[in-house]
Amino acid sequence: MPARKTYPSTWLGRLQRLLRNRLTDEADVRRVLPPDALARLGERVAASERRHTGQIRICIEAGLPWSYIRRDAPARQRAVTQFGKLRVWDTEHNNGVLIYLLLAEHAIEIVADRGIDVHADPQQWREMARHMSQAFGENRFEDGLTLALEEVSALLVEHFPAREGDAPRRNELPDSPVVI
Repeated sequence: MPARKTYPSTWLGRLQRLLRNRLTDEADVRRVLPPDALARLGERVAASERRHTGQIRICIEAGLPWSYIRRDAPARQRAVTQFGKLRVWDTEHNNGVLIYLLLAEHAIEIVADRGIDVHADPQQWREMARHMSQAFGENRFEDGLTLALEEVSALLVEHFPAREGDAPRRNELPDSPVVI
């Protein structure tokens, strides 16, 4: 997968963006991340969350809805919307993280809640996305998402570690990746 696709703000660029987003569908997602890969990612999220008090969601979207394309909204805006819809912002310690992939535009976004975001330099989030992009460029989608999960987990373990002897905590968000 090449780097993020950008489109000029011309009518032709908008048409290209529309077509790419409308022609990429769940079959394309299943091709790059089959059900067994999604299940393994969910297991990795669960294993990660036993090491810290944060919550991690992975969201893979085939293409943007028409309303985002019409107003020329960036993938980041959609990731922030999904962050809210998936209730990643609504965790006990405000330390939820969304790893978002927009397949049609090769866009990668990491959205972190305020509890963890204050502990990370913006460059750290960009580096995580860059590492994912490199793996995707080699068609290693599961590896790229796993790498991002490991890097986010390391940050959460550093700042929000699970403490031995603490009462078991409830899992606030589903661990399985969401595909939309």
